[in-house]
Amino acid sequence: MNDTEWRFVAAFAAHFQRCGLHEGEKVAILSESQSRGSLVTTARLAAQSLGGRVFDLVVPTPPSAHPVPIRSTGASQAIAHHDAVIAALASSDLVIDCTVEGLLHAPELGRILGGGARVLMISNEHPEVFDRLGWDPDLPRRVEHGHQLLKAASTMRVTSAAGTDLTVRLAGGFSAGSTGLTAGPGSIAHWPGGLVLTFPAAHSVDGTVVLAPGDMNLTFNRLVESPVTLHIVDDHIEEIAGNGVDAILFREYLSAFGDRESLATSHVGWGMNQFARWDAAQLYDRRETWGTEARAWAGNFLYSTGANETAGRFTAGHFDLPMRGCTVRLDERVVVADGVLAPDLAPPA
Repeated sequence: MNDTEWRFVAAFAAHFQRCGLHEGEKVAILSESQSRGSLVTTARLAAQSLGGRVFDLVVPTPPSAHPVPIRSTGASQAIAHHDAVIAALASSDLVIDCTVEGLLHAPELGRILGGGARVLMISNEHPEVFDRLGWDPDLPRRVEHGHQLLKAASTMRVTSAAGTDLTVRLAGGFSAGSTGLTAGPGSIAHWPGGLVLTFPAAHSVDGTVVLAPGDMNLTFNRLVESPVTLHIVDDHIEEIAGNGVDAILFREYLSAFGDRESLATSHVGWGMNQFARWDAAQLYDRRETWGTEARAWAGNFLYSTGANETAGRFTAGHFDLPMRGCTVRLDERVVVADGVLAPDLAPPA
């Protein structure tokens, strides 16, 4: 694909406006040496078109400290606690985050937000994804409705015809709704949005997750082709059952970290974005998409392994596993039925 197009710039500019960017604001375009160039270029042109006082801040991509490639952690190490970089970002009005992994869980985020900056983390996708997904002005309301239902519930139970039967006790967890919009000074959002999720407290997750053909493993950016059964006890995967390549990849990748916490539950939730599609990732080269669209497609159940700050667990091993055809209950209320959003969470017909 070409580096950028004016329609991509227009899509970015429209979203920056939704995040409050106006003429005269100080806008930092944060990237690293291995950032996707088309994202950086598109973001810069879009911010300039709105009259932002734009500057580029580029840092070196650090060497990996791990035996396997790391993907989609949301915890960029690129800033490396550099005080001058942090000061420049914290004094900006808007930070457009084009780092590879993103600042959502980066250790420096608190200091940046503490300065009053708004941070928009742009997922490491090709700009065409953002243009194609467009925008539903009703999405923030629906996501917030789902978030309030989650906050009010005591238990999430997830079942599927494939054999999933997972119970998540919600007391003490941290829940959030991702709309894709920053909410004023000192806020962060990631784009594209459309996800309701919770990071459960420790000792809150038990049961079985069955990955069936057509589900996704976003670390490998591939569709599951053979069943993988995960037996979860006290938050941790105790057994990975399956004879196909998907189970082998699952076992061998996480075992590379030598860290039991990579087998723990990170976050769980469901997708709300009706414009996102589960099949779209198959039409891109693997390095052209980071799978954020797949996390957000309406009606998916997202089970993730790895770091969970709420539970006091930290690890670089991470899987995001969007699943089709699941039913998600909050107490006795069904919010997703066999992969379809409940009517009050779905977009208007």
